[in-house]
Amino acid sequence: MYFLNARALPIGGGVGPLKVLDDTNAVHPVSDLVSAVHGHDVLLVTHGFNVNQMDGLQGLSNWAKLLNLGSAVCVGMLWPGDARWIHVVDYPVEGNEAMSAGNALASFINANFSGALSLSFASHSLGARMVLQTIAGLSRSVRGLLLMAGAIDNTCLSSEYAAAASKVQSISLLASHSDDVLEWAFPSGNFVSGLFSRGVPYIHEAMGREGPAEPYPSPDNIHADWQIPDGWNFGHGSYLPPSPLGPNPVRYPALPSFPPPDMAPPPDFAPAELKANATLWQPGFSAAVQTSRWS
Repeated sequence: MYFLNARALPIGGGVGPLKVLDDTNAVHPVSDLVSAVHGHDVLLVTHGFNVNQMDGLQGLSNWAKLLNLGSAVCVGMLWPGDARWIHVVDYPVEGNEAMSAGNALASFINANFSGALSLSFASHSLGARMVLQTIAGLSRSVRGLLLMAGAIDNTCLSSEYAAAASKVQSISLLASHSDDVLEWAFPSGNFVSGLFSRGVPYIHEAMGREGPAEPYPSPDNIHADWQIPDGWNFGHGSYLPPSPLGPNPVRYPALPSFPPPDMAPPPDFAPAELKANATLWQPGFSAAVQTSRWS
């Protein structure tokens, strides 16, 4: 798996010149990535806040192994979302880094991904801002977008990023009422952000907790199901695998339907191997949502 690395430093730091890495952290020429995506549908995935370079490499490559997207090529995107001081207070500043990284990635993709059949995106946490900023700068439309635990205002798709949302054929969201980070840290950070940076202070919820606020963007391209059952206890870190999966990870099948609000965990449709592992069935489910919406 290849990665686009927008980081200046492996830990902390700001946005630097883009480099192409593989999942061992080795540097590759840009031509290797251009050849890999040529003639393929491409899914670009990114991490969220407070993630350093190696954790981003591991978490995204692990999640990609749980996908089943046929011949599509999965490309990771690394950006400097790791806090440099107090985590909650630093959140609004990292929004600036997300936007700078998104601008750099959009320029790179415009210049080098013309041979890709289609582009889709998936993100976790504050990575939502990074991918929306990327999409805003693209010179082509986007096939699909999955925002998991989005640490961004729930009005963003119809306000700040309405133009980006209008470029996407199909938008999917995953939100959880059990996300304590978005319940407490996001409003605190959003308060500061409203004073010094961006976002609407005081009142708006995080998209990754409550889903999008109405009115929905026009055209209405948001998939209807996004609220994960409350009993599943999906926290902010539940969406991406926390540890290596081995060479032959167990994947969920495509979901027959989105789970009803009262479905008990783990899901009945989870493979037996995942039901027995509390750290894998949740990211297995988030990957299955991406697989199921890949059409």
